Amino acid sequence: MSGFPLPKSARRSTPLGLLAATVTVPLLLAGCTDNTKAADDASGVIQVVSSSTECRVSVGSVPSGNLNFAVKNDGDQVTEFYLLASDGLRILGEVENIGPGLTRNLVVTAPAGSYTTACKPGMQGDGIRADLEVTQSGNEPTADADFQQLLDTATAQYSAYVKDQTEQLLAGTEEFAAAFAAGDADKARSLYAATRLHWERIEPVAESFGDLDPQLDAREVDLEPGQEWTGWHRAEKDLYPPAEYTALTAAERTTIADRMVADTKDLLERTRTLEFTADKLGNGAKELLDEVATGKVTGEEEIWSHTDLWDFQANVDGARIAFENLKPALLQKDAALAGSLDEQFAALQAELATHAQGDGFTYYDQLSEDQIQRLAGLVDALGEPLSKLTAAVVL
Repeated sequence: MSGFPLPKSARRSTPLGLLAATVTVPLLLAGCTDNTKAADDASGVIQVVSSSTECRVSVGSVPSGNLNFAVKNDGDQVTEFYLLASDGLRILGEVENIGPGLTRNLVVTAPAGSYTTACKPGMQGDGIRADLEVTQSGNEPTADADFQQLLDTATAQYSAYVKDQTEQLLAGTEEFAAAFAAGDADKARSLYAATRLHWERIEPVAESFGDLDPQLDAREVDLEPGQEWTGWHRAEKDLYPPAEYTALTAAERTTIADRMVADTKDLLERTRTLEFTADKLGNGAKELLDEVATGKVTGEEEIWSHTDLWDFQANVDGARIAFENLKPALLQKDAALAGSLDEQFAALQAELATHAQGDGFTYYDQLSEDQIQRLAGLVDALGEPLSKLTAAVVL
């Protein structure tokens, strides 16, 4: 950890955030097919009806094994359906592009555990969600012995996760940008950290686009001579102004806001065509933890808002999701490494949880040096086994 001095500022109202619990979910193999006949409850099909305001699932509890969802779109917008881990982040199966009036099936092999269902009308936001409990049936599924299939499932699940996070980022950015452009600073501040969570969870993916990353996430200290400063941190400085700062004009705020929305739409379109491989997942997990070590732990990322712990949590979320997608394959190659990563992720998450405050976190400039050192030590402890993940599943 660097010796970067932490700035001090008066306490502000806490922006909304999301504290994701650390969970481990066994492999689920998923596929989707067009449904050519009406679903029959007697056959064990789980009926899902999606509309603009509802996501009705016919059951709240099902036995483990092969789950067959028949998803009907009763709304007037294209919709999607997801089965997620209980943390609401890791996607185990999805069926998308369900047009109005159509029904499509999603088949997932699910062990006993707690899950979340979600319909996403309009394919925007985080969807309409509900809990689904999968009980022990006595016929627990086993992971496929084909190692390549485990890797293919991991990359497919991660691709769905990136798409979901980018869609939520766009929806949040549009709401934030509208408030920022209108001069509603209180609302914009309340949305700032919560919306950036979605960016920070997929930061290595976003950074792979060399032009969009600086346009959306450049800090003032990173600017090249003559470079136009746009994006989140430009807005951050205006919302959390330092002493002797000249506020942006209404026209300047509108320009920044419009550019943020346009760039985020561009990011969404580009991520739709990305192809992921196992090495990209493993390396991306390590890059996310490096982001924590080089920017979040030092307090340099959110120099004015001090919302670094929101970013910290999001980077850890993203690294954990990539690991958990790869975990079934890793268990075949190095079960001891998988166990070590489980332990280290849990330890870091437990320490982060001690700084939770409402739906968010304590501001970073209010942490003691000892608290920062504990976080830094746990990041280092996780970084060592995480650096071995890619080689373990690829070589």
